[in-house]
Amino acid sequence: MKILHTSDWHLGQYFLGKSRQNEHKQFLDWLLVCAQDKQVDAIIVAGDIFDTGSPPSYARELYNQFIEDLQASKIKLIIVGGNHDSVATLGESKGLLKMLNTYVIPGVMSNLDEQVITLTDKNKHPIAMICAVPFLRARDLQFSQAGLTGKQKQTSLQQAITEHYQQIYDLAKAQRQVMGKKIPIIATGHLATVGAKTSDSVRDIYIGTLESFSSNNFPPADYIALGHIHRAQIVGKSKHIRYCGSPIALSFDELNSDKKVLLVEFNEEKLNAVTELKIPCFQQLKQIKGDLAEIEKKLNELEGTIWLDIEVSSEDYLGDLHQRIESMVADTSLAVLKLRRKKKQKLKSISQVQKESLQELTPLDVFNQRLSDEDWSSPAQKAVKKQIIKAFNSIVEDCHENP
Repeated sequence: MKILHTSDWHLGQYFLGKSRQNEHKQFLDWLLVCAQDKQVDAIIVAGDIFDTGSPPSYARELYNQFIEDLQASKIKLIIVGGNHDSVATLGESKGLLKMLNTYVIPGVMSNLDEQVITLTDKNKHPIAMICAVPFLRARDLQFSQAGLTGKQKQTSLQQAITEHYQQIYDLAKAQRQVMGKKIPIIATGHLATVGAKTSDSVRDIYIGTLESFSSNNFPPADYIALGHIHRAQIVGKSKHIRYCGSPIALSFDELNSDKKVLLVEFNEEKLNAVTELKIPCFQQLKQIKGDLAEIEKKLNELEGTIWLDIEVSSEDYLGDLHQRIESMVADTSLAVLKLRRKKKQKLKSISQVQKESLQELTPLDVFNQRLSDEDWSSPAQKAVKKQIIKAFNSIVEDCHENP
């Protein structure tokens, strides 16, 4: 039995003003051919199918077209909601899509049996059990309790998530026992785990007061397909617990890591192999750093359509910096998406924000600059800083979910 593990498509994303439509179209075309060539039984998408809760029409069209194109091969598709996905939007067509070999779990279901999916082969024989766990919101798992300390809230939520996974796993295990089949149990998840390496495109998403989930609290599934972290990686040295990462670079700091989907193979219920399949690059992104002379030299060496992140190091304040850089890329296919001064110069004082254009600063830049003006040296101050950062992340996430 073979599956492809992918996640974090973020269909509909605009990257610093640029649409990713063409990249996503090419990726989905590639994924379809890859699934057919590898003769997989199913594809698992571990959350964040869309970039926003209200994706543009072309993003929905890409999603629907992929499902339609997948039908000829009879490959099953399992989709779980992520923190970027709207439960309502993702769930609106799940009944119809089930008739097209596509199982959608947009959020925690009132009937937990719906989160246990029996995968069958083309002859309708059971080949795997899927514990389809989506992004878990605190309101889906527990009631608010007054008087709890921060540590008690974290412990309570960690326990609630652990119990949810165990309940779904126990249901799958019981169904497998009734079948009497030696088939694997595969769990999904969309969350941050302890020690996972993130990137700039992954905001610190807290589940209530929980910062990250310990991999020791997952049930003993044969494979755990995770999403939310955009860098492919093994979790906690457990080769059966993995992030596959996003299929395209969603921030410039992801350029040094290859994008992959994971081919997961089983021999009966035993995990046999996990093979990383490199995804082609569909749009070149590049970071360039240096003074103006060095940057001009590097730009002259580039060819093709490339999206650029340029960091300028200069002791002098250059009021016409944008005009200078734009003149260097005039009459080329190069596009400057991000232009900034070197960080040590940018973070001198919040007052410098007034001298910089909004193109150079993100909300996180301004927030970090304001934090850098304060003294956070004592343990008490560090605790306050941590709470401020949590509150900021929560506000940003609320704005994202409710644009």
